[in-house]
Amino acid sequence: MAKEINTIGVLTSGGDAPGMNAAIRAVVRQACANGKKVKGIRRGYQGLLEEDIIDMDRHSVSDVIDKGGTFLFTARCSEFRTEEGQKKGAEICRKHGIDGLVVIGGDGSFAGAQKLANLGINTVGVPGTIDLDIACTEYTIGFDTAVNTAMEAIDKVRDTSTSHERCSIIEVMGRNAGYIALWSGIANGAEDILIPEQYDYDEQKIINNIIANRKRGKKHHIIINAEGIGHSTSMARRIEAATGVETRATILGYMQRGGSPTCQDRVYATMMGAMAVDLLCQGKTNRVVGISNGEFIDFDINEALGMKKGVDPYMIKVAGDMSK
Repeated sequence: MAKEINTIGVLTSGGDAPGMNAAIRAVVRQACANGKKVKGIRRGYQGLLEEDIIDMDRHSVSDVIDKGGTFLFTARCSEFRTEEGQKKGAEICRKHGIDGLVVIGGDGSFAGAQKLANLGINTVGVPGTIDLDIACTEYTIGFDTAVNTAMEAIDKVRDTSTSHERCSIIEVMGRNAGYIALWSGIANGAEDILIPEQYDYDEQKIINNIIANRKRGKKHHIIINAEGIGHSTSMARRIEAATGVETRATILGYMQRGGSPTCQDRVYATMMGAMAVDLLCQGKTNRVVGISNGEFIDFDINEALGMKKGVDPYMIKVAGDMSK
């Protein structure tokens, strides 16, 4: 018989994502609805090791669902990557009576949750990352807001790029994943989309494309460049030198992490946070909540971390067809 969960902890870890506050709110209120106590852990695993832990109730999460970022804060923690740090974290959970823990974050955060589960702390992960790069789920909290932020910014850059007849390289977030670049590139009608999963670093093809478009009378050229490729400023200099077309780089940066979450992010975050609590109340551990075929499901963390996610080749093909 699984031990009954009495106190549920919740933390956010890794990069922040719009909708994390909605997920925290759902965890707290679902736990309260099930008669459980709730502890908020500030600053992720770093805060856990420093015992930066607070009591929470339904009132603690009033008026947060529309706020970006995470009011529990987040931080990287090198100490928690060590066996000693993980054991310390598990002991601190036990010291504060935390027998179930919801971890909101990405793959790195889930790896930490996996270690705590192995040390006897029931854990459930909720995917919160703007990069959409967790393989076990079709959706991650924050992506919709981030990609809409990027799309709106690119629309504005296109306006001024057209006025000055420029080529614009717009760098969006995505160190190892090109989903924001691909989605915003399609949505904004970009002429070139560069993503880590596919880019062959052949700048001459881009240069030829710009020259060909100019000959057809096109007055601007938009290149969406994923952060994982980077070097947008130096790329702009090389393209301008090769084409004679004024070329500017715009790096959107951390603005993509901020802002009030979209309806989709608020609803999905709420459902995922609530499901994480329900799983813990059922005595389950070492799980990750996700979405598959439109349904909310859960995976074993070990299985989830072993999955690989690729970019849909048909989306890449269509993006190329649309830009011609």
